[in-house]
Amino acid sequence: MKFILGYVVVMGCVLGGYIMHGGFLSALYQPSEFVIIGGAAAGAFIVANPIHNMRAVGRNIPLIMKGDRFKTDDYLELLGMLYMVFDKIRRSGMLAIEDDVENPEQSSIFQMFPKIQQDHHVMDFISDYLRIMVLGNMNPHEIENLMDIELETHHHESMLPSEAVTTMSDGLPAFGIVAAVMGVVVTMGYISEPPEVLGNKVAAALVGTFLGVLLAYGFVGPLGSALKHLADEEAAYFVCIKTCFIATLQGYGPDLALEYGRKTLPSVVRPSFSQLEESLRERKAAAKQAS
Repeated sequence: MKFILGYVVVMGCVLGGYIMHGGFLSALYQPSEFVIIGGAAAGAFIVANPIHNMRAVGRNIPLIMKGDRFKTDDYLELLGMLYMVFDKIRRSGMLAIEDDVENPEQSSIFQMFPKIQQDHHVMDFISDYLRIMVLGNMNPHEIENLMDIELETHHHESMLPSEAVTTMSDGLPAFGIVAAVMGVVVTMGYISEPPEVLGNKVAAALVGTFLGVLLAYGFVGPLGSALKHLADEEAAYFVCIKTCFIATLQGYGPDLALEYGRKTLPSVVRPSFSQLEESLRERKAAAKQAS
């Protein structure tokens, strides 16, 4: 909703101000300028990006329209799941989670959190490092270094759609100038025509510059920034998981390990200590009833 509202505000203010100046909307309708700018930008985007990156852009745009990807409730669910795993390790030993790791789809713990279970990136990350913990051949510092490398690679891949869209945005003003110059070239062919004809041709040429700048800074540029925010949100989610794992490996109990993870979260979505306690209490009660 915020995504659409922003674009409505951009168009409303730009076109409203134009009309207030006495402009006519019909003068801005220049299909050829749209074809030149949009076609050139799309072609450059195709040349510059591999297919998987273009697909990633298409997958992420609907996520932007839904708003923030991870909210406080999502982090409470994540911390609740990690607590269940760590508590099982504390009570029954590391080998007790071997079946959960090998068959996460059949795990009684993971099945309690279907939203997380459906995210294969998160489940792969958790399962892989639980498997390493079960093997017990690495110390916490080695696992932390490995996690940092994986998270850095994952964040780099997550940023590729944002970088692709931002690069396209940077080129749009230049494509607008190209369209304007081509319009001026066309206008030169009408140099002997009356002033009103020349005026219309010049105005049509200038629309190219207008469209290039408007699309760059009013539409495509903000879209690139929104994609970056989406990647940063996902990075914060994985950092929380990593922090909880490392705290557990260093010998801290489940409650304290979760507190370490909670402290890494952005303040706008970080659950309070009391919220986390209440959520864990409810999940413990639900687990007892299920058993």
